[in-house]
Amino acid sequence: MTYTVLARRYRSKSFDELIGQEPIARTLRNAIAAGRVAHAYLFCGTRGVGKTSSARLFAVALNGGTPDVDAAIMAGRDSDVIEIDAASNTSVENARDIIANAAYRPLRGKFKIYIIDEVHMLSNSAFNALLKTMEEPPEHVKFILCTTDPHKVPPTIQSRCQRFDFRPIPSALIGEHLRAVVKQEGLEGEPELIHAVAKAGNGSMRDALSLLDRVMATGEKKLKLSLLEELLGLPESELVGSLLDAIAAGDAGTALTRTDSLLSKGISIDQIIESLTERVRDLMVMCACGPDTALVDLSDAARKSEAARAQNFDAAGLIHMIALCENVQRACKSSASPRAMLDALIVRLSLTEKIADVTAVVAGSMSVGSGVATTPRPEPSTKKR
Repeated sequence: MTYTVLARRYRSKSFDELIGQEPIARTLRNAIAAGRVAHAYLFCGTRGVGKTSSARLFAVALNGGTPDVDAAIMAGRDSDVIEIDAASNTSVENARDIIANAAYRPLRGKFKIYIIDEVHMLSNSAFNALLKTMEEPPEHVKFILCTTDPHKVPPTIQSRCQRFDFRPIPSALIGEHLRAVVKQEGLEGEPELIHAVAKAGNGSMRDALSLLDRVMATGEKKLKLSLLEELLGLPESELVGSLLDAIAAGDAGTALTRTDSLLSKGISIDQIIESLTERVRDLMVMCACGPDTALVDLSDAARKSEAARAQNFDAAGLIHMIALCENVQRACKSSASPRAMLDALIVRLSLTEKIADVTAVVAGSMSVGSGVATTPRPEPSTKKR
């Protein structure tokens, strides 16, 4: 039996199931109820946020009524709801075919609905050919244009559509859906794993479900964070945490050893610095806003752990650490010795407080020798005093 991926099996089947786009779902439902359905719509947003699903649901609301028709529309195989991939139908001839077929009335539904995906891929000639039809289409025709790049859609086309901007889905909502999916699949998901997959989805439900599919393909009954880290080649969260602990303690030797452990697992230098920067950013925000801040996207267990770690730093020191990481990450890309640059960064981060103390002493000596009383400005310390 052919396997159907999670992103297709758990696609929204009604406006009530459309996650993260409630204002759009409500507006479309109200438009139908009030009889104020426009002739053309433009759905904009990044991939996997529900544009095509919403277009199909809208088509079901306009043309559906029986289970067979509804299922055909949602599967993209209804005779009256024509789905077109603009990426592979870019020419003016394709647009003329749409215009010619639009003249024929629908076979069984009230409307003939054209859903054009990635509409920005149409050529200028194709857009010009569609222009007049979209401005004054036959009364039985509706257009739903979907795009990830609305700025590439000509203003003349946009002005003839009602535009809806689909926002990235918050990771908390993605996480809730992923937990429900894991439960329905008869598996158990570690909270840290669910949270990491939701965050990796970067606002796209489809991307998150595809990633969860890869984790499930391992065949494990209990899905753990370590599975995701192995699949994507990510630095181990616990190992990065222990590296930060060594930096906080000023133990450069241990910090270098833990950095080497990350490298030996195949983690790239760029990934190590990027992961370190993200973790330091979270610590900085916690120091500035408190451990319960919504500006840090962490699971409950990870938040508790990071809140305890944040007490070993102060915001000023963490800002300095982020700046160092950013500079070294940029320098590593053009350096002949990126490993040396990474090791120097780790030692520098571990010895920040000591360097600050030496700088203060030197600055003070120079002030005394010159007879000028000045207040030295040492480097920020990473530790709270």
